[in-house]
Amino acid sequence: MGTFFQSSSEEISFTVSTNRPFTLYEFNRRLREEIENALPHRYWIIAEISEARVHHQSGHCYLTLTDKEPGSKSTLTAQARGTIWKRQYQEIAQYFESQTGHPLRAGLKILFNASPRFHELYGFSLDIHDIDPTYTVGDLARQRQETIARLQTEGLLDLNKKQVLPQVPQRLAIISSPTAAGYQDFVAQLANNPFGYAFKLTLFEASMQGIEAVSSIKAALSRVSLQQQAFDAVVIIRGGGSQTDLLCFDHYELASAVAQMPLPVLTGIGHERDESITDLVAHTPLKTPTAVAAFLIDRLNEFEAGVEEVFLQIKDAATALAVIAERRVSQLAAQVQQGTNQYLHRRQFQLECQTRTLSDKPQKFLTSEQRHVMCEELRLTHTVEQLLRAKENRQQQYLLHLETNSLKKLETGQRKVTHVEHCIQLSAKQRLQNAQMQFQKNQQRLLYGAKDHLQIKGHQLQLMEMDVRSHDPEIMLMRGYTLTYVNGKLLRSLDQVTAGDVLQTRLLAGSVISKVTKTKEPDLFD
Repeated sequence: MGTFFQSSSEEISFTVSTNRPFTLYEFNRRLREEIENALPHRYWIIAEISEARVHHQSGHCYLTLTDKEPGSKSTLTAQARGTIWKRQYQEIAQYFESQTGHPLRAGLKILFNASPRFHELYGFSLDIHDIDPTYTVGDLARQRQETIARLQTEGLLDLNKKQVLPQVPQRLAIISSPTAAGYQDFVAQLANNPFGYAFKLTLFEASMQGIEAVSSIKAALSRVSLQQQAFDAVVIIRGGGSQTDLLCFDHYELASAVAQMPLPVLTGIGHERDESITDLVAHTPLKTPTAVAAFLIDRLNEFEAGVEEVFLQIKDAATALAVIAERRVSQLAAQVQQGTNQYLHRRQFQLECQTRTLSDKPQKFLTSEQRHVMCEELRLTHTVEQLLRAKENRQQQYLLHLETNSLKKLETGQRKVTHVEHCIQLSAKQRLQNAQMQFQKNQQRLLYGAKDHLQIKGHQLQLMEMDVRSHDPEIMLMRGYTLTYVNGKLLRSLDQVTAGDVLQTRLLAGSVISKVTKTKEPDLFD
């Protein structure tokens, strides 16, 4: 089945502005828009699950999807993250497991429907909307058929069946987990058998499920091989489980190791519906651990019953030898019949696998046609969407151009404003400095002027003080002058006195009291 993947013919590209660099968020956002425009639909993709993890809190399932180089199991050619969101995961997972018998797990190849998603923070991933289980069923059947065909080609399919199982197998090497319920049931049934048969059991511990199961069981088989003389047979048992838990028993490496064991291998793995590949290569495959125990007890019982019957019926040695020979022939015939039945069963199983593969082809064809119709429907709407996207892209380009021009003008205006602001600041600073210098000069001039003015005024004040002192009556009295008072007032003119007034004349030392008897006007010619 091919990969149902469409790729758009449109180139993913966008113009990077040379005016300013993008931030990482802006670049990733633009990249997301371009991816969504270039890959707008859902696509059918084939990939292998290398890791599957369900987040317990959110309920989302996260897958790591890989593609490998054809014919190689380790060379990766592609890898991506896939997400099944909670609202779809339960439905998809339940349907997938009901159809395939396997949960979504690592190692499965799936055909899934997904849409690409790019997130600015988490990067690229695929949103998974549906998974086609028929593809996985076909791939698992193909892998199983390839493993069986490889074992057949290498001559390993019937190799262990050629080992001779003793008539009385009592020394048994058990490969199992000591805590498995199947192992406990097996031991209890052998120990409590109604005939009292004794078995010597040696446990070789191994992990019976999970990633380590194949290597663990192979290691246990190797340890048994080193002690093969101490055992009659090897028993591989475990106690049932889901089909996923038993996948290790379809592994080629384990089946090859079982086929090449130097002792006959009995299996009681716990399959209820299908035989594992390990069962196919084993000497004697049985369904459950208790079935293996019943087989061993019955084998010893048959041998014991045969011996008793021979001794009761045979009366002489010749007859006994004949009966023993006849019994031996019957045993050989039974072994031949058992081998034939196993061969027919194996062939029938192969036929069922091929029938299942053939029955899957019409369903796959219908699924393919449905996908083709879906793709055609998507293509019909793609043209209209392309026109809309083209108009949106042109509008976005216009907006981007307008935004770019606006940013340019804004940056130019900001630069001019910054320049003017710088010039104003420089001019104001210069004027402030000049004003400060002028103020300092005026302050000094005012200080000097005030000092000179104070000196002049001080000098004038001194002169005035000297003049005042020169007119001090005390000084005049010291020079010989006198002061005459009339009625307590200084006599300055004749108009102030009349005859009979009393005058007081003040001298430097003392005063003279006199009375006016006569006044005389001054003679102008005297």
